[in-house]
Amino acid sequence: MMNKKYSFFHPHLRLPEGETEDSIYKYLRPFCVEDGNREEMQYYLKEHLLRILYTYSILPQGEGNLLEIGSNPYYMSLIIKKYTEYNLYCTNYFIGENSDADRIQKVVHIDNEEEIEFRFKHFNIENYHFPYQDNFFDVVLFCEVIEHLASDPLKAVLEIKRILKPNGYLVLTTPNVCRIENIIKLIVGGNIYDPYSRHGIYGRHNREYTRNELFLLLKHAGFEFEDGFTSNVDRNKEFDKTYLKQIMKLINTMKNREYDLGHYIFIRARAKNTSEVEGKKPGWLYNTCSFF
Repeated sequence: MMNKKYSFFHPHLRLPEGETEDSIYKYLRPFCVEDGNREEMQYYLKEHLLRILYTYSILPQGEGNLLEIGSNPYYMSLIIKKYTEYNLYCTNYFIGENSDADRIQKVVHIDNEEEIEFRFKHFNIENYHFPYQDNFFDVVLFCEVIEHLASDPLKAVLEIKRILKPNGYLVLTTPNVCRIENIIKLIVGGNIYDPYSRHGIYGRHNREYTRNELFLLLKHAGFEFEDGFTSNVDRNKEFDKTYLKQIMKLINTMKNREYDLGHYIFIRARAKNTSEVEGKKPGWLYNTCSFF
């Protein structure tokens, strides 16, 4: 798993009892969102399977209510339903009107035609009050979403904080802006920004984060870090390694810097009983005076 030319922290991959990466892949592979593009979903699963399994690894073992923000294409949802005791709630946002009413998407098994329904709330987490009561959830999954937000990530994080029980868990994953391939791209004159998307403003990565920035953001919102690391979990990811050896010589002179080079950031944090934000937004993230 580890590229021997440079180092990443790879914690133990905790899988459901009796399962392997291959067995879980075989379980998920036949499922496809109804009317979805089968080829695209197959590519997505191959690319993201290990990230999904690392997310499961840091998911607290327990029971209660769990909210998954941005559930589509439901691979993580299927794992939660099959391998945990949590009551699963889902959200999505596909552009359009916010709604408290339940919507339904079906995931279909292409071999035996089994259908699994996922009910979800449809709303923009940046500009809509989450349609859940205070202190309702034991866990909130906020995975591969924050990088898509375009205007007010703190609002979304504070809403997550509101709906979590005291000491409830937030599990957050997102691409790491200072991953090694981005460093190389900048050095050779490349661009690290996402291209524009046919799916609109939320179809691209509007802002990626460092691990320390997420620590600051969550601390500001009243969370306590419990675990946080970066790791390369995309086995199909290739990048120009021409200058890798020279770059690593420099990076290795900086204490612990090598642990922030992984493609993805994985974080588990707990909600404090109180928040000290009082409507203020951190200056390092919001640079318009009207925000303060």
